[in-house]
Amino acid sequence: MDREAFCPGHVTGFFEIRRSEDLLSMGSRGAGLCLSLGATSRVEIEESDIQQTRVRIAGSSSRGDVTREALRILIQAAPLRIDVLTKLDLPMTQGFGMSAAGALSACLAVADLLGMPRQKAFEAAHIAEIRRGSGLGDVSAIHCGGITIRKKAGLPPRGEVLRINGAPEVVLAVVGKGLRTRAILNDPVRARAINASGSEKVEELIEEPSLEKLMRLSREFALETRLASREVLEAMRSVSSCGMASMSMLGSSVFAVGDTASLRRGLSEFGDVWVCNVDTTGPRILESQQ
Repeated sequence: MDREAFCPGHVTGFFEIRRSEDLLSMGSRGAGLCLSLGATSRVEIEESDIQQTRVRIAGSSSRGDVTREALRILIQAAPLRIDVLTKLDLPMTQGFGMSAAGALSACLAVADLLGMPRQKAFEAAHIAEIRRGSGLGDVSAIHCGGITIRKKAGLPPRGEVLRINGAPEVVLAVVGKGLRTRAILNDPVRARAINASGSEKVEELIEEPSLEKLMRLSREFALETRLASREVLEAMRSVSSCGMASMSMLGSSVFAVGDTASLRRGLSEFGDVWVCNVDTTGPRILESQQ
């Protein structure tokens, strides 16, 4: 049996870390955009005497540890042989939510094959991200889709995510080496700076929800927390006349909206560039055959 599923990527503009012993209630408050570029996973399942899982990430050296963890959570002790091939539209470790998208697309395909509720796939991916230290809020945001405000930390329904109307084009650019999310989240000094800035910005955006406000607050967050590198700051400044740009959390990358053609030209001077849309459809099965 096989299935293929797609999951949108996601960029966070600002956030606040919220820890909890209940991993489904743990995560982050914040805001960001779900992306029409993401991860596509083809999954094959066979009955087996023992549980075997093979995960391959096309064109990447990643071992797919988050996906492996998520699948273990999803199927528990079921004696199945699962083969996953995941194609990523965007690079890892650059704040584009690729670990979440890869894990969730694989889990969604497996859940569909096994007749399990979609929510189980979301839960498995969310918990795996937290356990592996690769993210806190991507799965929660993808659960809602679109332009999001994570009002209450955790995966819905424990968490609460609001949606801002709109589906603009988004320009993404990588301007430096990837960042390791775990190292930043576990740094007490950085965590305090993130929470001090992020908490007030969530409340401010809830009071006046708009894409323009989200982008402005994201830029302020990148500056206040000093998470943005010199290269990221230079890229942001270089396109300020043709749109709104900020740092993708957490990566050496920029996301921007405005005059797409001008943003693309300007950011291409700093590194690789992608153009996509805000995704409002969410994770979905692409084909189902037996």
